[in-house]
Amino acid sequence: MILVGGEALFDLVLQDGVDALHGHPGGGPFNAARTIGRLEQPVAYLGRLSTDRFGERLHAMLAEDGVDLRCIVHTDDPTTLAVAEVDREGVARYRFYERGTAAPGLTPEAALAVLPDGVRFVHVGTLGLALEPIATALEAVVERLAGSALIAVDPNCRPWVISDPDAYQTRMRRVLSHSHVLKVSEEDLAYLEPDLPAVEGVRALLEHGPTVGLLTRGPNGAVVITRTAEVPVPAPRAKVVDTIGAGDAFGGGFLGWWSERGLGPDALAKIDTVVEATRFACLVAARTCSRPGASPPYRHELD
Repeated sequence: MILVGGEALFDLVLQDGVDALHGHPGGGPFNAARTIGRLEQPVAYLGRLSTDRFGERLHAMLAEDGVDLRCIVHTDDPTTLAVAEVDREGVARYRFYERGTAAPGLTPEAALAVLPDGVRFVHVGTLGLALEPIATALEAVVERLAGSALIAVDPNCRPWVISDPDAYQTRMRRVLSHSHVLKVSEEDLAYLEPDLPAVEGVRALLEHGPTVGLLTRGPNGAVVITRTAEVPVPAPRAKVVDTIGAGDAFGGGFLGWWSERGLGPDALAKIDTVVEATRFACLVAARTCSRPGASPPYRHELD
């Protein structure tokens, strides 16, 4: 079982030069869970969903993609919303409307109460590590499962929702101390390690605990980084519609590949294996960019 913890929300997308808003289900962890489900690997989503119509749709879409629903906590709070402004190149910029909404309200007690048995992988990140009480809840989950599961962290930093940067950085270091895989973008590094070149910034973060760093670089693919080596992985060609959910699909693709082969934390020491998984993750991300919204590919589309 892969457990993906964090927010589910709705993206309201405003295309450049178009007045109409188009709604898409979203949230980094929600997207990652759906990716893994479409890759036909056992996955459960841990998060708080509203009983409103947005929440009902999020719940139904997880079910449609084969995601285990037993770790969902339901609430009457409204669904969290994000407005994504997409430019002419298809690149999205986000603003979040999260105060008093469903996603941030997951408590440590509620999260720990619904943890299933047999979790082999944990994936956390995005708003889930920036907002309270969900950040404390996910940290508690990571601490509970760190001795028995491979922990993957995707900060996916949203600086404008981080009210206390020092507290956020301190929590990130604590979570990284339990983790095995760190996936970061160049934008993440501009916030987390602004004074270092990208590769050195990843290595600075690896000092807190992870075995391997996966640096995503958009159309330039990714770089697999360890404390002593770095291997670039090119992105496959793709006609980009938008980049919504691409990074989440990358993370889900990496864990899906790892799970499909029955690998665990020890295999991360084999850089050639990590590179192969990263190549697959780049393919999953590219296919996601080729259609609107966060719609990851199905396993049969990748053969």
